[in-house]
Amino acid sequence: MKKIFKYTLFAASLLGFTCVQADDATIKAVLKKAMPNAKIESLKNSEIPGLKEVSIEGAIFYVSDDGKYLLQGHIIDIANKKDITEEKLAGSRISALKAVGEKNMIIFKPATVKHNVYIFTDIDCGYCRKLHGQINEYLAEGIQVNYLFFPRAGKGSESYNKAVSVLCATDRKKALTAAKSGTDPEKKTCDNPLDKHMDLAQLFEVRGTPMIVTEKGNILPGYVPPKALAKALAKE
Repeated sequence: MKKIFKYTLFAASLLGFTCVQADDATIKAVLKKAMPNAKIESLKNSEIPGLKEVSIEGAIFYVSDDGKYLLQGHIIDIANKKDITEEKLAGSRISALKAVGEKNMIIFKPATVKHNVYIFTDIDCGYCRKLHGQINEYLAEGIQVNYLFFPRAGKGSESYNKAVSVLCATDRKKALTAAKSGTDPEKKTCDNPLDKHMDLAQLFEVRGTPMIVTEKGNILPGYVPPKALAKALAKE
């Protein structure tokens, strides 16, 4: 499943199709055979004749209607200067985040919630620490911050292990704040959602941290100051 996100073109001709249009059930069978762990959420005609749009766990791909090729990319409406794929991805991102569930995130909630953001963070990232150092300012703007982890050094790294310890802490918010301040968390292990966070980050093509996903599913890469973020969210 993970490997398909590393390529822009993926041959899925496992059933030996020629260039003949296949029905949806046959195309789904090909995709399922190629990616047995993938959850195919929808398959429908795209804006381009000959290509079908397939939604897989919050990501959007395009499959040829003969079932031979799977493409990853964006369809741009040139006349209207509109990224059609990005608009659909925004909704898919929010659905995928909601599927993770609040219990699997670390949430800082203001007294009155005006906006919701999801932030992929790394405990040892400098700008992530800067952002969290202003957490009270974000809350003052009415922004609820829902944290997910994306240790950039990868699974098994020091940052990864710190994230596990924070997720396994009795008071996760307190442990996260301390870790962001430079205090190594008490080492703990437990059943935790970190790998799910990282899979989702890969799905969203997270390249660095922090990465903010707005309540509309749009992506704001990098650190955004509290007032600037509030202004951007108000314009959505």
